[in-house]
Amino acid sequence: MSPFQHILFLGLALFCAASSVSSHSRHYTTPSVPRLTDLFSHVSVNQSFSNFFGGHNIKLLNNGSMVTLALDKTSGSGLASKDRYNYGFFSAAIKLPAGLTSGVVVAFYLSNADMYPHSHDEIDIELLGNDRRIDWVLQTNVYANGVSTGREEKFYFWFNPTLQYHYYSILWNSHHIVFLVDNIPVREFPSNGKFSAAYPSKPMSLYVTIWDGSEWATHGGKYPVNYKYAPFVTSLTDMEMAGCTINPKQPDSSCSNASLSSIDPVGGADFVKLSNQQATALGWARSKLMFYSYCKDTSRYKVLPAECK
Repeated sequence: MSPFQHILFLGLALFCAASSVSSHSRHYTTPSVPRLTDLFSHVSVNQSFSNFFGGHNIKLLNNGSMVTLALDKTSGSGLASKDRYNYGFFSAAIKLPAGLTSGVVVAFYLSNADMYPHSHDEIDIELLGNDRRIDWVLQTNVYANGVSTGREEKFYFWFNPTLQYHYYSILWNSHHIVFLVDNIPVREFPSNGKFSAAYPSKPMSLYVTIWDGSEWATHGGKYPVNYKYAPFVTSLTDMEMAGCTINPKQPDSSCSNASLSSIDPVGGADFVKLSNQQATALGWARSKLMFYSYCKDTSRYKVLPAECK
């Protein structure tokens, strides 16, 4: 090989290496924010959740303080909270499966589809697996009253979510919904103005699941789950559910009738709006990490939802 060919080869190698750099090679200095996850107590998984599906793929560890959920050829798996909540703070420290995880979906979400199959509400954090070139993606979504309009927003991570545990949290009260990653707000969905018609208001349960989303999760379904790499295992700990619990048999027990923040732990003045630090962090996350918003998808919506205008 001539010196020129050698230099050319090295240049091509460097170019290819640069082209395949992982998204979690991004190095950002994250904004300082209050740690909401420090304000609420952890709950025991075995005392606070029931098996939702795939019980053989659910393993409780550390006396019920930690759980692993697996997806294999036979089934995914999931948990559902034993209580229903009308507003609250919900959080888990999650470590995602490593390797080739195209089509895999890990979901942390609130829903009442079992109670209101035709008019259900939903607040979603969906973690979408990757192919060989693309990292895990964070997708958030909100549904209300059974309306099927997707309100997805997607974000890249500023870290590798498969190496260690990171906090994924939902704050939901009568003022707004806030999605947070490691206590950094990445999305705020207010309850007022044009957002009000799309705002979830009925009591919901908390779900944590892993399942096969081959039809849509990775590049619109281009890369399905490859079970050669199964089982896909996600691990969760530091679970938090702090909210006003609702008894479905007693509809008059709604938190909306309570005025004390001790009854509704996120109903106090500190949770009415984002602090200055949180607002700054929200702007940082959306400018640096968000790569899709339904409000900008004119090819999907000929008429954008009202809150986008």
